Amino acid sequence: MTDAVIIGSGPNGLAAAITIARAGRRVRLVEAQLTLGGGTRSAELTLPGFVHDRCSAIHPLAVASPFFRGLSLEKHGLQWIQPPLALAHPLDDGTAAVLSRTFEETCASLGGDGRVWHRLMSPLVRHWENLAQEFLQPILHVPRHWMVVPFGMLALQSAAGLARRSFRGDAARALFAGLAAHSFLPLEATGSASFGLVLAMMGHAVGWPFPRGGSQRIADALAAHLRELGGGIETHRPVSDLREFGDARAILLDLTCWQAARVAGDRLPAGFRRRLERFPHAPSVFKIDYALDAPIPWKADACSRAGTVHLGGTLAEIADGERAVARGRLPERPFVLLAQQSLFDPTRAPAGQHTAWAYCHIPRGCTADCTTLIERQIERFAPGFRERVLARHVSNPAALEAVNANLDGGDISGGANDLWHLLARPTLSFTPYRMPSRGLYLCSSSTPPGGGVHGMCGHHAARAALARELR
Repeated sequence: MTDAVIIGSGPNGLAAAITIARAGRRVRLVEAQLTLGGGTRSAELTLPGFVHDRCSAIHPLAVASPFFRGLSLEKHGLQWIQPPLALAHPLDDGTAAVLSRTFEETCASLGGDGRVWHRLMSPLVRHWENLAQEFLQPILHVPRHWMVVPFGMLALQSAAGLARRSFRGDAARALFAGLAAHSFLPLEATGSASFGLVLAMMGHAVGWPFPRGGSQRIADALAAHLRELGGGIETHRPVSDLREFGDARAILLDLTCWQAARVAGDRLPAGFRRRLERFPHAPSVFKIDYALDAPIPWKADACSRAGTVHLGGTLAEIADGERAVARGRLPERPFVLLAQQSLFDPTRAPAGQHTAWAYCHIPRGCTADCTTLIERQIERFAPGFRERVLARHVSNPAALEAVNANLDGGDISGGANDLWHLLARPTLSFTPYRMPSRGLYLCSSSTPPGGGVHGMCGHHAARAALARELR
């Protein structure tokens, strides 16, 4: 007999299983792939000895997550590495704006806008723990901390509008634009500023770390903790019919809303199933993993001290690119997000050699090979990069979905991130995890608070199940 079955072993599925097991209930986690982890998996994708992260790579929300902070995963081998700089954003003049744990270093890179940045971000950083509790749950809730009001007044603005009103120079505007572009939204969209504010706040408060040895170590540590609690795990077990788990009191799906509609089938009312199927997607990504014979030759020295580098130039250029993607067009100069973990983690590559992880946003359904577009952006800020490439592994949207079905068509966000679909995710409800079928719950990034490695979707869904079916 099993109290709860969790289908899918991404961070949210593992978080749901752990939350239920900690409450003393019998739980079993089922994963279709041979390896656990969903978006937190690593593999030798290019050459032997080069460890690459298949999806997520940099994890500010993991170390900020109330769920993760309540665990002692270090005893299961999880070690966080903090690069000297969380982020560098190079410009064409050879300089770079940076996001550092210290305000002094960040503000110094922003010239005359440094004081404005400090005035904007320091109140948020002082209250980051309270704010993290608030935004890492459904937006539709009664706030508990007064700081939600000033944060909300900023967060509801568009990223482009907030950056242009707040800053005068290209460096600060570009830095904020790159942060906000993680939203996959046009930078003119209402609420797009929220992503920039949260990621900047996390950079100052907790950094943008990554796990020693690869993102797989997050999943491995969570799985070890689950087994320690008595939870069962099955891999290489695809699920097509929920009736095979008829003895379970609760079933939690770490699946996208589109997958959940297929798997749950006629257990769901037809109208609700259609709402899941029609939930809009975010744009897709095109990803490349590199094996390099030396570090990337950045023009701006600060880039060699950063775990993450944003390649997009000015606010205007990033805004143009994200607007094009939202309208279904592939930009000539896409915004590129790049991570270079091996500079700070020698386990990622053979001695003297390195890895790089890079992706750009593309329209859903785009089948173009974006390798040249991505490498032009890297070469723009690091001339000679191509000469360092030993091998590359290219993942278009179809390839991403093939190794992780939750990356539906290359959508790494679990659905659209506009304001309405963050509020009604996947439907408008105070308990958005509970589905209209007794004992059935959705716990993926298609539920609040959405994408990112934080485990909070799974944690909240498990708490909902514990309060209802698993009392």
